[in-house]
Order: sequence, then structure tokens, then C-alpha cells
Amino acid sequence: MANPLAYVPKKADPRTELQNRLDAAPIEHAEALLVAYDLLEEAHRQGILDALHGAISARDTIISDLARVGDDPIAINALRHLFAVGKMVGRFDPEPISAFACEARAAVESHKNEKAAPSMWQLFRRMFHEDTRRGLAFVTAMLAALGRATR
Repeated sequence: MANPLAYVPKKADPRTELQNRLDAAPIEHAEALLVAYDLLEEAHRQGILDALHGAISARDTIISDLARVGDDPIAINALRHLFAVGKMVGRFDPEPISAFACEARAAVESHKNEKAAPSMWQLFRRMFHEDTRRGLAFVTAMLAALGRATR
């Protein structure tokens, strides 16, 4: 019959293993550490760390104020409205909104460059432009939806 081999597992010190991992971390994660240091420095410059420190220090006051306000039916309705608007805005296709933002910036710049206000005739002529009619159709459709919702 075979004799069993004597095996005694080496006792590992968890602190030594953690120290070895900590010693190797700057080499393995050098780029990530540099980015984290930059982020920390920018948060310090912008005052975000001070704000977080203040919020943590005043957590009991903040929690009690939130609990007091959260018990108010008006605050509950406001949060419900905020969520409803968030869901509605979340359904919008971002491409037309992005295009609208670019066009709006161009319109603001064009408006700034105008020396005098447009005449009534110029405004009347703008009303017949295809894009103006399309925008008016959208606004009137939204007003109709608002009217239906308020019945």
C-alpha cells in the first residue's frame, strides 16, 4: 500500500499579499492612476470636493430636511411631474433636437447681426416660408395636445 505524502500548505499572510498587490499597482495601473489624480485635482479646483465634504458633514440636517419636504403632497406631486416630463423628453428622437439646437444658434447669430428690426412685410413674408409653416404646424399640434389634456 502507498504511503501518503506529507503536505503542509504554506500559510499565507493576507497583509503581505495585499502589500505586494499595492506595490505592483502603480506599475500595472499607471495610466488609470494618472487620470484619477487629474480628476481629483480638477474636482479640488472646481470646489466639488469642498461641496462633497460639506454635504457629508451636514448629512443629518440634509436627511431630516429631505424627509420633512418629502412628506409634503406638493413635493410628491412635483416629483411625479418631473418624472413624467423626464419620460416624455426621453422619448424624443435626439437627432431633430440636435438639428434644432444648431439651427437655433444660427438664428440667434443672424438676429444679433441685424441692424434694425425687420419690417412687418418681412415678417409676413417669413410666415410663408416652408420651414416656418412646418414649425407653426408643430407648435399648433402641441397646443392642441395641451388643450386635449386640460379637458
